Amino acid sequence: MNQPTQTQRITALDYARAWAIFGMIIVNYKLAMQAQSGGAEWLQVIAGLFEGRASALFVVLAGIGVSLMTAKARSSMERDALRKSRNSLHRRAVFLFLAGLMLLLFGWNADILHYYAVFMLVASVLLTVADRLLIVLFGAVLILSQLFLLLFDYSKGWNATFHEYSGFWTIAGFVRNLLFNGFHPIFPWLCFFLIGLWIGRKQWLNRENRMTLLLFGAIGTTVFETISYALIRGTSSILDKEATHYLFGTKPMPPGMLYVLSSICSALFVIALSLYIVDKWEKSSLTKAIIHTGQLSLSHYIGHIIIGLGILEAVNYLENGQISFALAYSCCFFVLAIIFSHIWRKWLKRGPVETIMRKYC
Repeated sequence: MNQPTQTQRITALDYARAWAIFGMIIVNYKLAMQAQSGGAEWLQVIAGLFEGRASALFVVLAGIGVSLMTAKARSSMERDALRKSRNSLHRRAVFLFLAGLMLLLFGWNADILHYYAVFMLVASVLLTVADRLLIVLFGAVLILSQLFLLLFDYSKGWNATFHEYSGFWTIAGFVRNLLFNGFHPIFPWLCFFLIGLWIGRKQWLNRENRMTLLLFGAIGTTVFETISYALIRGTSSILDKEATHYLFGTKPMPPGMLYVLSSICSALFVIALSLYIVDKWEKSSLTKAIIHTGQLSLSHYIGHIIIGLGILEAVNYLENGQISFALAYSCCFFVLAIIFSHIWRKWLKRGPVETIMRKYC
């Protein structure tokens, strides 16, 4: 069998990106609806599986995408090509920051786009650095993030339910939320982006490395989840339950070291699985439709907040508290997103928001 083309690898990333969007829709709708009841316990378990994992996958894919996008300029090292790549990243940073600001003003305080703006700026600075330095920076950010959790008050600004953040629109509050204790703070979420940048420079997406990537992701996730479980159980007689989960848990809030490492491994597993699926069933109509959904991911991210939550707000059914409704609504929105994407891509190459960003970035 022939080596998969660059296009096949990119469409596989789009395929993975679509599932990342689906997971983010589930998590965000559960959060927005304050869904803690109205269904069986197994529904909560299913929804919980996506918490911090889907968005981490989304950021890892963003890092890989930036690496692939700037590969030609980086390999040529031509000053003009590098300047154009950096300018493009700067413009994308501005665009994403403004888009995120719009969602924040809309009332969506779990936005990820304004964090993406920082990731784009970081990518422009690290465009030509050695691969090894990316790993060193990854380790430094990971360690500093863990230290920050020990040294500073992670709950500062949040109410008891972590749904409202006081002082967000002050300089101190915005910076604290951005860097330390927001939904996707730079420390440690930059780690996901850095590992994506690094993977995008390597040959991990090629067929000969695919099984290694799959096994590494599966085994790594299992190992770090087991370590987390063992540490929580082993220290329960010394520390209270809240402290053990704060230090050794693998949930995204607070985002500890084990959460970051486990989520990276689960992201790699999904990416490897997506490479296999697209390589085998790329001509399937369903696979193509899901790929198209991933290609419109920015439009769907904004749309699931403005349109999806906007509809519930209009009918006064947003904070209904039912997990069963949140999951059903998420699935319905995603199915409609797949149908919309497939139809849209028959006529236009890029999604609505992607078209605007491409025009100016």
